[in-house]
Amino acid sequence: MAHADRLPAARLLGGVPPTALVLLGIVSVQVGAAFAKQLFAVAGSAGTVTLRLVMAALILVAIWRPQVRLDRRTLVTVVVYGTVLAAMNLFFYAALARIPLGAAVTIEFLGPLAVAVAGSRRWIDGLWVLLAGTGVLLLTGFQGGLLWTGVLFALAAGACWAGYILVTAKLGSQTSDGQGLALAMVVGAVIALPFGITSAGTAMLDPLVLAAGFAVALMSSVIPYSLELEALRRMPPRVFGILMSMEPVVAALAGLLLLGEELKPAQWVAVCCVVIASVGATRSAKPDA
Repeated sequence: MAHADRLPAARLLGGVPPTALVLLGIVSVQVGAAFAKQLFAVAGSAGTVTLRLVMAALILVAIWRPQVRLDRRTLVTVVVYGTVLAAMNLFFYAALARIPLGAAVTIEFLGPLAVAVAGSRRWIDGLWVLLAGTGVLLLTGFQGGLLWTGVLFALAAGACWAGYILVTAKLGSQTSDGQGLALAMVVGAVIALPFGITSAGTAMLDPLVLAAGFAVALMSSVIPYSLELEALRRMPPRVFGILMSMEPVVAALAGLLLLGEELKPAQWVAVCCVVIASVGATRSAKPDA
């Protein structure tokens, strides 16, 4: 699709530097996560995820008006993306219901770190892994006091996040603008729906809950995923990974400022360990082809 034929939303994103797109996405998703956590008392974590994905799917379909007819290869990518998206969010929100936002994102960030060092045999990458492991031990050890169920859910979300990074680049190369993202979000919403109905039931139909779900969908799905997809079209995944290394710090700050979740000194050190490890691993990775 030629640039001149792109939808207004695509032209708008195309005029913003990719670095700014990633940074805006990081802030949006963490503020959205803090806002979503306040919905757990009414809709539960699975109900909140379902509201987020269903609303996001409706918004993205309205914006991008995707073509349903896809070749088999692209269809598989869309289904895989939607499945990973649903699983990542269900696991992450389950973790968020049990441990602070900053801790959940820091542990989840082991997924992108694993992508950065996968297959490497260099000693320096082993050092980054050791540093990240030290950070997680500080978070979950005697000074952390985190619930292990929350830690396990965050680790599962991290594994999904690793898959999300890999499949996002593929989706961006196989689809135009945000059409693939819109279809994948529909897939994710369908997968999450049974979990949400079981968790929240008719509470999801309350007008105030629906309005809050709409806001969460914008901040945590529509805005950041659209920004990330566009950014990955115009920057190497290695650079994207370096910028995404800011995620745990932004999450910890959002938890502190919006939820009053104070991390202990050792936990802030843990967050910094994971951030430094992620930056170091991504910077020392082989240049993208």
